[in-house]
Amino acid sequence: MGRSHGHKTRDRNKASLPQVPKNMKSDGIDVEFNRELADQADLEALARSRAADGRAKKHRK
Repeated sequence: MGRSHGHKTRDRNKASLPQVPKNMKSDGIDVEFNRELADQADLEALARSRAADGRAKKHRK
């Protein structure tokens, strides 16, 4: 309705605080993977991940 254009918010933290603190964010890359300690579910997940990466790379080209 356009009423908020001239008004400032009362809560100043809302604009400056992130949803997740930077020190809790990860880059999505697993640090360590050991095939000797992996079970069948881990190996299946790894195969699915590689297949998805292949499809994504194929789609980008």
